Amino acid sequence: MSLRLVLDTNIWLDWLVFDDPGVVAIKTAVAAGGAEIFITPACEQELERVLTYPMRKASLDTSVQQGCLERFRRVTRRFDAAALPQDTEPADHKLPVCKDPDDQKFLELARDCRAGWLVTKDRDLLVFARRKYQPLPFRIVTPLQFRAVNQIMV
Repeated sequence: MSLRLVLDTNIWLDWLVFDDPGVVAIKTAVAAGGAEIFITPACEQELERVLTYPMRKASLDTSVQQGCLERFRRVTRRFDAAALPQDTEPADHKLPVCKDPDDQKFLELARDCRAGWLVTKDRDLLVFARRKYQPLPFRIVTPLQFRAVNQIMV
């Protein structure tokens, strides 16, 4: 059974733009078929928008942006709650509310697609990994925490 993951936008930038070694464990799990990454149109639109921002003092040209999105689409699985089989119980776990409304969609996606992991570096999301916000139906971790836990599981 493969791991079900949700990655926030900054993790996608680490993967697609900065080739950050911190995401190697995620890339490896996906390439080996041991993990699936779920995405919604709203999350994809955020990535498309962020790819147009200046990064490290320079903007990515359009062809680089398109290449990033093509790689992103090859490794993600689009989640549509409306497409769930009718006999599937809806995810009804109450979630905490993020300070940044743009982050809420990642919590909702992780819950709705029944992900085991939400991988982020965003402090506003990582705060929900604390005990007082538990139990959540998924773990919220940094890429390094994901790597450490999944090395143990192998």
